[in-house]
Amino acid sequence: MIFLAAPGDDSAQVELTYNWDPEVYTGGRNFGHLAYEVDDVYALCQRLKDGGVTINRPPRDGRMAFIRSPDNISIELLQRGAAKLRQEPWASMPNVGVW
Repeated sequence: MIFLAAPGDDSAQVELTYNWDPEVYTGGRNFGHLAYEVDDVYALCQRLKDGGVTINRPPRDGRMAFIRSPDNISIELLQRGAAKLRQEPWASMPNVGVW
């Protein structure tokens, strides 16, 4: 197990592990996923969507969203603190693809 963080910011660590089991991983699921706590899940999802990023699981609940990286890795976005109030268009958006 290895923990990585940006210099001077131990609060944003990424844990890397080696999986000893013989399971074959495909489709960008070589590990569970990364999750990042964000200040405003709606604003970030809008900025990513405007930039062409697919929002696989929109933040319908004001708390959590999933996007796909260009190499098909699932990335979870979590609202920092309490969930935001439900907002459109997010509250009505369907899931897209898999995460």
